[in-house]
Amino acid sequence: MSQLKVRSLKHVPTELIVPGDKSISHRAVMFAGLCEGTTLIENFLSSDDCLCSLDAMKAMGAEYEVLQTDSRGKPVKLTVTGHGMQLKAPSETIECGNSGTTMRLMSGILAAQSFTSTMAGDPSLSKRPMKRVADPLSLMGARLEGQGEKISAPITIHGGELEAITYTLPMASAQVKSAVLLAGWNTPGKTTVVEPVTTRDHTERLLAHFDVKVVRDGHAISIYGGQKPQPKDLFVPGDISSAAFWLVAAAASPGASLTIKKVGLNPTRTGILNVLVRMGARINDTVETSDGEPCGHITVQGGNLVGTEIGGLEIPNVIDELPILAVAGALARGVTVIRDAKELRVKETDRIAAVARNLRLMGVHVEEFDDGMEITGGLDLHGAELESYGDHRIAMAFAVAGLFAEGVTTINETECISTSYPGFEKHLELFQREPLDPETTIPVISSIPSEVSERLAKD
Repeated sequence: MSQLKVRSLKHVPTELIVPGDKSISHRAVMFAGLCEGTTLIENFLSSDDCLCSLDAMKAMGAEYEVLQTDSRGKPVKLTVTGHGMQLKAPSETIECGNSGTTMRLMSGILAAQSFTSTMAGDPSLSKRPMKRVADPLSLMGARLEGQGEKISAPITIHGGELEAITYTLPMASAQVKSAVLLAGWNTPGKTTVVEPVTTRDHTERLLAHFDVKVVRDGHAISIYGGQKPQPKDLFVPGDISSAAFWLVAAAASPGASLTIKKVGLNPTRTGILNVLVRMGARINDTVETSDGEPCGHITVQGGNLVGTEIGGLEIPNVIDELPILAVAGALARGVTVIRDAKELRVKETDRIAAVARNLRLMGVHVEEFDDGMEITGGLDLHGAELESYGDHRIAMAFAVAGLFAEGVTTINETECISTSYPGFEKHLELFQREPLDPETTIPVISSIPSEVSERLAKD
C-alpha cells in the first residue's frame, strides 16, 4: 500500500502545465479507432484509466504506434489506426480497471456491434451502477447482462442491429448521454437524447472533429446513424479537473499568483472557476485556441476565501471538482453548503461520506446530508492519517488540504492517483519546497515531455 505524506505549503509556483484531459483522451482513442485511417493524438493522458480505453480498442482491431512517452514510459504522443465502424470480436474479456468512462462509453459502441463481448473492472468499478446505461441500450434492442439489480460489472453485451430511440435522461449524466449517442451513431435513423441540464459536451465536440454531425436543439441532442468518421489529428488540452487542485491551493494562499497553461476551457467544464470567484478568488482565463475544444491559460491570485453555496444546475459541471471544493470550503471563512450532489454517492467511492470523514479528522465541522454537506470553515486544520478509499480525487483533494494543515498529513492507498494524474506527486512537491531566490526564474513545470512543452510555449 502506497502512502503520501504531506507537509505544510512553502510557496506556490508561478506556472504549471497539467496532463492532458481525461475525458477527451478516452474519446479520442475510441473515435480514432472507429475511423478508417490514422489519427495523430498529442498530449494523450497516459493514466491507467485512459490506457484501458486504448487497450480496449486494440483488442477489437485498432492499431496504435507510440511516438513519444513520458518519464514512466507511457504514451503521450501516438497514432491510432482504425479499420471502420465494424469492430472485430475481442478474444478475451475487456478489462476496464477503475474506469467507469471506459465501461459506459464502450457499452454504447459495443451494443451496435455484431458480436457478444464482456467487460470487467476492479473491485471499485464492480460496485458502480451500469443500469443507467443498460436501460436505454436495452430499449434500442441490445441485451446487457450484469450483476444484481444495478447491473454491475462484469457486464456482457449481446450486440446487434438496434433501433433509433428518443431517450430522456432521468439524471444529468454525460456518460449515459454519450453511450446512447455512440450506439445511435451505428444505428439507422435518428437517435435523440434529452438531458435535464446541459452536461459536458466532449462527445459532441469530438464527433464533430471527426466530421460526424451532431445536432443540438435546446436540451435535445441528436445523431443520425451511418455517418463515417474521418481521421483528423488532434491535441488534447490540459485537464481542468486536474488543474482544480492547484487552483484551490493558490486561491487560498494570500499573495500567490499561479498560471495554469494550455488547459481546457470548455464552458461545460469551467464551473469551478465560477465557484472560486464567488468565494473571493481573483481569476482570469484566456482562450488561446478554439478548434473543437477551447484551450488557454488560467491565472489565479491568492487571497482570503469566503463560504458559498454550490447546488442546482451547476452541479453536473462541477461534479468531479466537488471534493476539492469541499476542501476550499474548509479553508474559507464562514459556511459552505453543497446540495443536489447525490451522484457523489456512486462514484469511485461514496465521496460525500469520504470527504466528511476526512475533514472531521482534520478538525473541520461538517454536517452530512443525503445529497451533500455543510462545512464550517475558517478553523485551523491539523495533520491526520486519512484514507483515500481507493479514490483518486479524494487522495488528491486531501493532499491539498494537507498543505494547509499543521504537522504531517498521511494519506493511504494513493496508488489510485495514477488513474487520472500521473506526475501529481512531483507537482505536489513543488508546493512543499523552500522558495527560490526572488531573482531566479521559476520554470514552467509540466507532466508532458519537454519537447512538447517547448512547442506549446512557442504557440
